Amino acid sequence: MIEWIVILLIVAAIASLLGFRGVAGVSAGIAKVLIFIVLIGLLLMLIFGVLVFA
Repeated sequence: MIEWIVILLIVAAIASLLGFRGVAGVSAGIAKVLIFIVLIGLLLMLIFGVLVFA
């Protein structure tokens, strides 16, 4: 999922440079949602002890 976030952020940056505001906004918005999902998943794994930092 991290790969999709990076790809969407790159697409947003290129679209923004080329003047495609709509495409840039949509791809950045989707990237924000995916970042939120990843952070919630990491937090849940940390809480339930699946992810252990040793």
